[in-house]
Amino acid sequence: MMHSAADSDADEVFLDLEDSVAPDAKPAAREPLIEAAREEDWSDKVLSFRMNGIDTKWWYDDVISVVGEAGEFIDDIIVPKVKSASDVHTVENLLEQVEENNGLEVGAIGLEPQIEDGEGIHNVHEIAHASDRLSSIIFGPGDYSAAMGTPGLDIGQFPEYPGHYWHHALSECNSAAKSAGLPCLDGPYADIEDPEGFRESANNANMIGCDGKWAIHPSQIEIGNEVFAPDPETAERAKRIVDAYAEAMEEGKGAVSVDGQMVDEATNKMAQDIVEKAEAAGIL
Repeated sequence: MMHSAADSDADEVFLDLEDSVAPDAKPAAREPLIEAAREEDWSDKVLSFRMNGIDTKWWYDDVISVVGEAGEFIDDIIVPKVKSASDVHTVENLLEQVEENNGLEVGAIGLEPQIEDGEGIHNVHEIAHASDRLSSIIFGPGDYSAAMGTPGLDIGQFPEYPGHYWHHALSECNSAAKSAGLPCLDGPYADIEDPEGFRESANNANMIGCDGKWAIHPSQIEIGNEVFAPDPETAERAKRIVDAYAEAMEEGKGAVSVDGQMVDEATNKMAQDIVEKAEAAGIL
């Protein structure tokens, strides 16, 4: 599975030590993760690993072992079940020492807090500004469901709910992330045999302003990349807006008409964001 992930079209891959690993297997799971980090080709991806939460007995050795032995290949650490900024500081303090003691560049490895309960949502704006190491804010619907006492057993799925079930939580996470200049990522959709359900979930996150979504099966990657990349027509229009507005600024104008619609600074900012995403996706 790790080899398959390395060959996939995903933008980021995380190798997991947390919920997908049985408690008795957690210490032994570090070595194959380290081997994969060192031996697979991750050059076109962000490579992360998810440590165990700081309320467990495993997280300390997760950071020391993986970073100590494969830190030069690791871009980020996903920190699960973050409740407050102090959780980020706890991991950051240990990580700095491990980097220092292993001759790694201090500060090179980023942190991605995962918001998974009510306390985390309550403190998400504080969390998003907790450290310069942060590279994203992640929403985790599975544990969030358990923490909130929601009905059902399927992660990320509430089709009978009249609307987008995660609208509030995802909006809070996205608002906090953007206030800190960070991307916001939606969590998994567990039914890998329901591609349209995954597409709808990804569309909902995209409409809120999230920048990506976890894919837990290769079949979900193409859908996710399609949903979160601007469509070519929108990208081309955004490029026209950016070019026309830049020309208007040179001429001392505060607004300009593009395709029959007024474009001002707010529209230009939206267009610039779309152009940046389209260029990253190879559309422009």
